[in-house]
Amino acid sequence: MPGESREPALRFENVSVFFDDQPALADLTFEARGGQSHVILGAAGSGKTVLLKTAMGLIKPHSGRVLVFGEDISRMNERQLFDIRSRIGMLFQESALFDSLTIEENVAYPLLNQKAIHCPSCDVLPRVTRALEFVELGGTLEKFPAELSGGMRRRAAIARAVVTEPPLQMYDSPTAGLDPITAHTIMALLIKERDVSRATTLMVTHRYQDGNLMANFRYNSEKGSLEPARNGDRATARTTFMVMKEGRLIFEGDQDELEASHDPYIAKFFKQRT
Repeated sequence: MPGESREPALRFENVSVFFDDQPALADLTFEARGGQSHVILGAAGSGKTVLLKTAMGLIKPHSGRVLVFGEDISRMNERQLFDIRSRIGMLFQESALFDSLTIEENVAYPLLNQKAIHCPSCDVLPRVTRALEFVELGGTLEKFPAELSGGMRRRAAIARAVVTEPPLQMYDSPTAGLDPITAHTIMALLIKERDVSRATTLMVTHRYQDGNLMANFRYNSEKGSLEPARNGDRATARTTFMVMKEGRLIFEGDQDELEASHDPYIAKFFKQRT
């Protein structure tokens, strides 16, 4: 499984993106190494989703470089991006499942359509089944997205994002629009996936409590449940908080540093924990 490495899984070097001459990302520089978690906070329109789409190569930077697994994707064409994207799992806002496909077909989609995966046809169903069982949806293979609740659709989308066992996993507002209990279930699954796969994780969220869970809880594989991190474990979790404002990265550090900030824009995120 993926683990921590010296080579950054993702690196932005002075990346800027403009829409109608307005900066969506402004001179953004950061890196995420193997096995690390990054929690990205910011107000609506601050550039959080643009950051993820730029990391996927869905948006081209106007300046700067985006390196994924050491390869500069900034000027790659779609064909060249296929192999890179096969190593990235992405959970889009509102799940983005295909309404006309069953849950089995949705989760199997990256295995069947990303040629770099090289998944034999006989292995597709077993991998799909394992992914759905991982998110506790083992009995939904023949159902369609419309037959599932919002929380179940989100879990199915997580299964699709991780079925290829990608070393870089990105989640865009995974708990948005969900009730607190369902949101906690989704976060438990993301933490489980992080700790089982040791993949690099980027999570965009407007809920500080999601980042708090990511930084302070671990998945115990022996017990099959989450548990609070023991003293000293936070450092080993390598969870970095990032705060975006008007396309700029105005904070990057650990949770203690975040909560020590006196900047009113930054403080509003950790003072609103509900």
